[in-house]
Amino acid sequence: LQYAASEGLPELRQWVAAELGRQGARVAPDQVLITTGSQQGLDLLAKVLLDAGSRVLVETPTYLGALQAFAPMQPRFDSVTSDEGGITAQGLREQLQNGEHPRFVYLLPNFQNPSGRMQDEARRQQLIAVCREHGLPIVEDNPYGELWYDAPPPAPLLARWPEGVLYLGSFSKILAPGLRLGYVIAPRELYPKLLQAKQAADLHTPGFNQRVVHEVIKGGFLQQHVPTIRARYKAQRDAMAAALKQHMPAGVHWQAPAGGMFFWLTLPAHLDATALLPRAVEGGMAYVPGATFFPGRPEHHANTLRLSFVTATPAQIDAAVATLAHLLAHQ
Repeated sequence: LQYAASEGLPELRQWVAAELGRQGARVAPDQVLITTGSQQGLDLLAKVLLDAGSRVLVETPTYLGALQAFAPMQPRFDSVTSDEGGITAQGLREQLQNGEHPRFVYLLPNFQNPSGRMQDEARRQQLIAVCREHGLPIVEDNPYGELWYDAPPPAPLLARWPEGVLYLGSFSKILAPGLRLGYVIAPRELYPKLLQAKQAADLHTPGFNQRVVHEVIKGGFLQQHVPTIRARYKAQRDAMAAALKQHMPAGVHWQAPAGGMFFWLTLPAHLDATALLPRAVEGGMAYVPGATFFPGRPEHHANTLRLSFVTATPAQIDAAVATLAHLLAHQ
C-alpha cells in the first residue's frame, strides 16, 4: 500500500514480456511500462511524440478514445484509405507522399474498434514494409486480440518490427476494466521519456491493483478463463448476426466480426444515426453514432453506427436489433 516503482510491478512486467514472447515478439521486461489502463498509454504517447500541428495517420474509421487522447496536443489527423481489412498499403503510401512526415500511424490490427475488422497476414506484411521503407513509427493498440472466435489473429506488428512499433495492451477486456491496468511496450530509446511522462501524470499505477492482477494470473488463470469469455461472446456475436439478418431493412449493410465486441452498420445515405439516437433510446436500445469515429469531417459519415453485443443476452440482442430495425424502416 506504499508508493511503488513508476515502471510497474517487476513480476507483472515479466509476465507481460513472457506473454508477448509466446506471440513471437521479443520483449524484455525493461521495455514494459505498466499504465493506468491502455488509455493512459495513449495519453503518454501523445505527450511524448506530438506537438501542435504534428501529423498523425489514422484508420477510417478509428477509435474515438485515441482521437480524444491525442487531441489536447493539437495534432493534425489524416485518415488513410481503409477497406474491410483496415488501412491499405496504397493509401498509406499516398499519405506519406503528401506534406510533413507523420509522427506515427495509429493502428488496431485485431477486431478494430469500431469496425470489428482485422488485418490479415498479407496486409500486415504490406504495412510493415511501407512503414520500414519510410521510417514511419507504428502505434499498435491491441485490447481485443485475445477475443477471437473463429481463429487466432496473425502475429502482432510488434513481432515483425520491434524497433519501430509502440505496442499497447490491456487487462480490461480479459479480466476486469475497473482495475484500470494496461501497458506500453516501447523501444529502449523512447522508454525513458514515457517513464518521465508517467511519473508526471500519476507517479505510478496503483500497486495494490497490480499485485491483485499478478496474483490472479500467475498460475495460468487466463488460460482457463479467456476461452470461456470467447465462447460466451461468440454466442452473442452469432445472436446479433442472426438478428440483423432477420430484422434489418434493405439498404443496411454490415459484416460479422471474427472477434472483438462490435458490429459496424452502414445505413442508407439519407439517414443520420446521431439524429435517430434519442428515438432508439426511447425504444429501449442504444448505439454509438459512427460519425464520432471520424476526424475531420464526421458529417460525411452520419449514416454509420456501432453496436456492441458483449453485455447483452441473445434475447436482449434480438429485441434491441428488432427495435432499431423498426425505427430505420420507418424513416
